[in-house]
Amino acid sequence: MRIARWCFWMALAASGCGASGDGSSATDNRPRPGSSGDTGSAGDTGAGASGETGGGAGGQDDVFGSGAGIGGGGTGSGSGESGEGESGCIERAELVYVLSQDNELYSFRPDRKEFTRIGVLGCQTNMDPNSMAVDRNAVAWVNYVRPDDSAGTLFKVSTEDASCESTSVELSRGWSRLGMGFSSDLSRPAAEQLFVAGTTSTPGIGLGRIDGSSLTPVGEFSGSLRGKSAELTGTGDGRLFGFFTTSPVQLAEIDKETGDIIEATPLRGIETPSAWAFSFWGGDFYFYTAPQSASRTTNVSRYRPSDGSIDTAYMTNIGFRIVGAGVSTCAPVEQPR
Repeated sequence: MRIARWCFWMALAASGCGASGDGSSATDNRPRPGSSGDTGSAGDTGAGASGETGGGAGGQDDVFGSGAGIGGGGTGSGSGESGEGESGCIERAELVYVLSQDNELYSFRPDRKEFTRIGVLGCQTNMDPNSMAVDRNAVAWVNYVRPDDSAGTLFKVSTEDASCESTSVELSRGWSRLGMGFSSDLSRPAAEQLFVAGTTSTPGIGLGRIDGSSLTPVGEFSGSLRGKSAELTGTGDGRLFGFFTTSPVQLAEIDKETGDIIEATPLRGIETPSAWAFSFWGGDFYFYTAPQSASRTTNVSRYRPSDGSIDTAYMTNIGFRIVGAGVSTCAPVEQPR
């Protein structure tokens, strides 16, 4: 079954999440390979969002716009940057961002199949990058974790220059390795909540949310997806979705109040990955997947709910391995014209 109805996609007002492949381009004063068979300069070993280990981090701290903190019901609005539209969002908040296993941050325009390298994350930690979410201030929230899952932490990262600062969020036992995504409050589109999926243990422990500096468990996933691990992405109309790495992989809408699965859609043809990430942008879902083997980097597949199509060749072997993707609820819900 499809996860959304045509009227839903026509009615949305703002939302998003995204990644790279055939015919793509990247800016950084150096191109990124984007065609099948190409290999990039980034390493092919490292942290996968569901268990691989990878490159560490390092660099300098800081510099964020005002209002970039999280707490209670969501994040503040406005970042002090010019270019805000009627939604109160800055232009950078409308893009997808991806995190490589080599600790590099890229912006992504799915409609152009274009990555732009921002830089190496400056987070002061010897843990490995694992997952990422982006708030309405265009601030990335990045989960780092030890290879054995014995500890994890969250950092805030600027999507302007990849500078980094620590947070006071405490990850409780069993929640060190996360899937992450922001989802808006339907009654207050400018308010949003950071939701997480616990992927540390096997089986997984379901859905949680970040309340200030604490992680609050919400509930286990239901049905056949109980105990399964998921990456998360949200939309500006208050919905939350999970990418479950079952065989075949599944896309599921999740009840934010209980963790129950509202509706699940098998996506045959998309590989069950080792390194993986997930985002929503322009009405479509994007899946970033790479195998255990270092013989190939990430593929990007697109699922279009409006017609049920799955494009597994959307972008292939992009030249680096993606372990995290994030998009704010400011991102478009329809393809730009």
